[in-house]
Amino acid sequence: MRKILDRLSDHFNLILFTLAMVIIFGLLLYSQSIVHDLRVQSRGIVEFYANIHSRSATEGDTTLTGFLFDQIIKEINFPIIYTDANKNPSYWRNIPVATDDNSPKIIAKVKQMTKKMEKETAPVPLTYQYADGRETILGYLFYGDSNLITRLIWLPYVEIGVISLFILVALFGFMNIKKSEEQFIWIGLTKETAHQLGTPLSSLMGWLELLQNGKHGEEMEKVLPEMGNDLTRLSKVAARFSQIGSRSGFKKHDVIPILKDAVKYFQRRLPQMGKEVKIVEHYDRTPQLNINRDLFEWVIENLIKNSLDALKKQKGVIKISAGFVEGKASQVYIDIKDNGKGIGAQNRRRVFKPGYSTKKRGWGLGLNLAKRIVEEFHHGKLYIKDTKANEGTTMRIVLKV
Repeated sequence: MRKILDRLSDHFNLILFTLAMVIIFGLLLYSQSIVHDLRVQSRGIVEFYANIHSRSATEGDTTLTGFLFDQIIKEINFPIIYTDANKNPSYWRNIPVATDDNSPKIIAKVKQMTKKMEKETAPVPLTYQYADGRETILGYLFYGDSNLITRLIWLPYVEIGVISLFILVALFGFMNIKKSEEQFIWIGLTKETAHQLGTPLSSLMGWLELLQNGKHGEEMEKVLPEMGNDLTRLSKVAARFSQIGSRSGFKKHDVIPILKDAVKYFQRRLPQMGKEVKIVEHYDRTPQLNINRDLFEWVIENLIKNSLDALKKQKGVIKISAGFVEGKASQVYIDIKDNGKGIGAQNRRRVFKPGYSTKKRGWGLGLNLAKRIVEEFHHGKLYIKDTKANEGTTMRIVLKV
């Protein structure tokens, strides 16, 4: 059982990790795409300003140059530094340096910023074009990322941190759920063991009491076979629990005798249950299947017991049938149908979960255990084929030939 839970845990962890990687890479690519577009936009603005400056310098329009620095550049929202042709700063905006302080210390600090900006983005040259077509560089415009771009650059890492925290919480929650479920399963198995062993042990104690009272003759002829049946039952119970979690014990078996044996076991016990229940059998010819007889017999008994518990009236009918799945010669079905209370639509997904039970003294492990044995050990399917309120339920097992 622990191996099965660990396998499920590994799959869950892998799915979470894969999903996290997809989200992280998606966020990084998307945010970097936006950052790239904004940087292109910023450079386009700077180049536009540079063209205006070059045109005004060429035409000797100092008014346009003054308007460019006094009005337009003041409105931009990203760091920008204007330098002369030797890259000595003379004007700057949106950097953590006072704009009205031209002391050597401040100039040196701004010059360091231009070097840092130049490493990230190439400066835009401001040119002057002579009448003969020659150009000379008058200065440079250095610029950096705006606050918006900076926030966008850090946004994916913040989101990655949030997603990682979410995944950690989800993993922690899943581990707690798995631990609680595993604990519940072991408690349920302990109770199931006590229940399985208790019935034949009670019978043996009754037979022993008859022997101690000196019963002989014809009564002894009934007692000894029944004691043999109870001992056989104890042996089966021990074999079942010993094979949980084991992959051994699989052989080719004809499932029809297994179904008949399970029916006989309950038919002997029906009078003690206080219900008039008729078990109807209908079996088509089926091939031998590779199954673990002890565990598979346990599944059938659990399903029949579940059908008996679902019968509300004193009289009930349980139909057990087997044959090939219609249109699929490679699959065999086993149906166990009752005319009990049925399963509500809201509970159809819950009936196979550990802990779900409609009985006051039930611990809700029978169907969950049966489903695990069929699907995880025998690689088949166990599901609700049909159910209607107050009309009954059909449980179907499908196994591959």
